[in-house]
Amino acid sequence: MAISTEVPQTREWNGKKVPVYPMEVIDFSKLLSQEPVEIERLVRACQDAGYFYLDLRGIDGRRMLEDQQDTLKLMYRFFDAPLEAKNEFGLVAPHLGYEPIGSRTGVLENTKDGYEMVKVSRDEIQKDSPHLPAVLKTSPDMKVLEHAIAGANIATKTILAALSTGLGLAGAARFENSHRNDRPSTSTLAMMHYIPSEPTAKNIGHQKHTDISSLTFLFAEQWGLQVRPPGSKEFGFVEPRDGMAVINVGDSLRFASGHTMQSCIHRVVPLDPTEHRYSIAYFLRAENETMFTDSEGRYITAGQWHDEKFFAFTSPPELQALAPSSMILGGMTEEDAEAEEIGTKDAPSPIVGATNLKETVQVY
Repeated sequence: MAISTEVPQTREWNGKKVPVYPMEVIDFSKLLSQEPVEIERLVRACQDAGYFYLDLRGIDGRRMLEDQQDTLKLMYRFFDAPLEAKNEFGLVAPHLGYEPIGSRTGVLENTKDGYEMVKVSRDEIQKDSPHLPAVLKTSPDMKVLEHAIAGANIATKTILAALSTGLGLAGAARFENSHRNDRPSTSTLAMMHYIPSEPTAKNIGHQKHTDISSLTFLFAEQWGLQVRPPGSKEFGFVEPRDGMAVINVGDSLRFASGHTMQSCIHRVVPLDPTEHRYSIAYFLRAENETMFTDSEGRYITAGQWHDEKFFAFTSPPELQALAPSSMILGGMTEEDAEAEEIGTKDAPSPIVGATNLKETVQVY
C-alpha cells in the first residue's frame, strides 16, 4: 500500500488541535439498487468504524434534504417558544416529549449537558391525536414531522436491508424483520438545540456515549459532533457535508450482528462558543420485544435495553457508575488516554452486578 501524503485535517478546540476523522461515503441511490460493490463497502464501514456519510444528493435522496430544511425551520420556531409552551407535557416517555437543558451529564467533568431536546416517536405521530405540545400540533408542522420521520425510516430500513444482503442473511434472520413498521418500538425523531457555551461553562455539550438505536440518521449543518474510532486514543471532529447525512451503528445492531459491528462512540462539543447549534436525529430501533445478547451476556429485549440505558443517561455520574460497565458505551472499549483527558480516571468503579438501573434511579 502506498504511503499517504495527505496532511491530516485538524480543528482547534479547548486549547489544542483536534483531528478531523475521514469517513466512508455510501451512495444511497446505489443501496436502493442493491449494487454489490456498494453493499460490500457498507458492511465494511459498519464493521470497521461504525459510522459513515450517506450521500443523498441523487434524485432518490433529495426529498430527505428538503425535509431537513423544513424541520430546521420548525425547530427554530419551537425552541424560541416560552419554556412553558415547549414543556407543556414534559417527558411523556423516554422516547417522546421535551427535555430541558441540564437533564443529563455534560461532556466534561462536573458539567451538565448544554442542549434542550424534543422527541417525536414514530408510533405516536401515526395516531389520530398524537401527544405533542400545542406549538407543534398545527397541521403544517404535523406534516413536516411525518415527512421527516417517514424519509428517515425509509433510508435506515434501506441500509438494514443492504446489510442483511451483504451478510447473507435470509428470512426471519434479516435485520429488517426485527424492525417491522406495524410492531411497537421506541423509534423516534429527536430535535436538539445546543446553547452557546465556552468549555468552562457548567452546561456544555453531550456526554460521550453510544446510541440505543440500531441505526442513527443524523443531520447537522454545524461543527460539534466528535467520534472516537475503534482503537483511537482521542475524539476527533466529523466534518458537516452538504447533501449528506451521518449514519452510525447503535447498540442494538451491534448486538444483533453478534457484536461484529462497531457501535460508534461519540459526543458533542461547542466548537464555536457563540453559536446556537441545531441537529436532527432519527433513531431507528428494533421492535420492543426483539431479543438479543448484550455486552454483559444478558439475553434481554430491545425495550429493556432502551429503558435501562435511558435512565443511565439521565442519572448523575455517581448513579451511572452503578449501571453495568458496558451501559453508556454499549460494550465498546476505550484507551486510558480519554479518561485522563476529561479527568474521569478516578471515577468510581461500576458495579457489574447492578443490571437494572431502574431499581436504583428515580424516573425523571
